[in-house]
Amino acid sequence: MIYKPDFERAKSFWNKFWKQEYAGRPLVCVKAPKRGMKQESFSWTPADSYRACMNGTIDTSLKQFEKYLQSTYFGGEAIPSLDVQLGPDQYAGFLGAKSETRDDFYTTWAHPVVEDWADFKVQIDKSKNSYMDILCKNMRIAAEFGKDKFIVNMSDLHSNMDALSALRGPQDLCFDIMDTPEEVHRILNEVRGTYREIFDTLYEAGNMGNTGSTSWAPLYCESGKFAVVQCDFSCMISPAQAREFVIPAIEEEAQFLDCCVYHYDGKEALGHLDDILAIDKINCVQWVPGDGQPRSIEWMDLLKKIQKASKSLWIFDWTAQEIKEHYRELDPSKTVFSLDVASQDEAEDLLEFLEKNG
Repeated sequence: MIYKPDFERAKSFWNKFWKQEYAGRPLVCVKAPKRGMKQESFSWTPADSYRACMNGTIDTSLKQFEKYLQSTYFGGEAIPSLDVQLGPDQYAGFLGAKSETRDDFYTTWAHPVVEDWADFKVQIDKSKNSYMDILCKNMRIAAEFGKDKFIVNMSDLHSNMDALSALRGPQDLCFDIMDTPEEVHRILNEVRGTYREIFDTLYEAGNMGNTGSTSWAPLYCESGKFAVVQCDFSCMISPAQAREFVIPAIEEEAQFLDCCVYHYDGKEALGHLDDILAIDKINCVQWVPGDGQPRSIEWMDLLKKIQKASKSLWIFDWTAQEIKEHYRELDPSKTVFSLDVASQDEAEDLLEFLEKNG
């Protein structure tokens, strides 16, 4: 890979990570401006990607992205990749929801389209100029442009109850769970039935069978299918309700995938932690404390509990100095850090420190 000269070494480290084998140090995905160069800026929020895909300007974005790649050092296990997506509610968009954004927003959102589940038919819209059609076309363009340069990410898939929440609206879905749970189960089962087809369609469009797969989570799977699994809606329901509506769907998705990381977002969802950790096929957990909460480094007991349950950790919010000072508190065979630093020298210093003291 042009912008990752040590790609083969990085692959071997990732292969060890998924087997929870010690690689001599924790894995580290560290990016920095390349030595002697001014790093090119590249704004690529979900809204930026949405606009490029919907307006047909992906070619311009790809050329700018390559300038960023040329001026960026991808240290340790960092893999050059690009997230071509339509925003966090795109899964609901594949099923009929309508997305939008504004020029001053970094993301997109879906407008609920379900008034009554009895009137809604679950089907993937694959028609010309549907969200699925537009996204796949743009992923193919990016994959062709990126050959031997970068990998196209598996898209952010807010499936299961997150998709229902976007289609119906979270408040109304909460009422539905109490008032018409049998209807929620019926629709949820139909939505769950679309996961494999949607995943496989995007996997093919991004040429991931040949490149390996990664996602907005910077973990890399050389052979097989990788994605982030999650249910942000779970923070709005009780553990008993989650066991009924969420956990089986998450377990099914994890079973389908070869490698996955669970995006655990917010302390409001911690009531489901033991149920999530009990899902054997979840390989790794990202703990996101949430706005206004202490960063993950201040949740060390929780991080250790996750590793004790035989799950690896993806830690995204520690500084280089914090990693040096505290990495020994965690099992290095089950830890991957990701961060940006100010210079290639700083990135190489962190890697050298961990290699010497691993």
